Amino acid sequence: MGNGYSRIPALRHQETGQPAVYKIKNDSRVTPLGRLLRKTSLDELPQFWNILMGEMSLVGPRPSLPYEFEIYDIWHRRRVLEVKPGVTGLWQVSGRSRTCFDDMVRLDLRYSRSWSIWLDVKILLQTPGAVLSGEGAY
Repeated sequence: MGNGYSRIPALRHQETGQPAVYKIKNDSRVTPLGRLLRKTSLDELPQFWNILMGEMSLVGPRPSLPYEFEIYDIWHRRRVLEVKPGVTGLWQVSGRSRTCFDDMVRLDLRYSRSWSIWLDVKILLQTPGAVLSGEGAY
């Protein structure tokens, strides 16, 4: 699943020095239309097929690529092993690319520990605002 960003613990967040959630801001390979699709999160629409196939849910941690998973620390791996990946999640409505990698993992683990239908509804209701604000999305 090539989603334009990578969660590589070896990279560091500029402000905190923590492992970064790495996403190329001005990727020259992305067309203006592609940039708009990313900024508005419309590039996520094909993932609804994965939901229909039972591979993903609406809410959950973002899926990781196999090479990313291989370099995760043990505690990082729990974020994708404990619950099914989702199109939106606590990280998407709480920080997106503004957070460091470890904070993203902590948000995903908090989600898996405190999961409820009401938490999913809350995240689903907050998602449009996060998408429309475009904060942390590029």
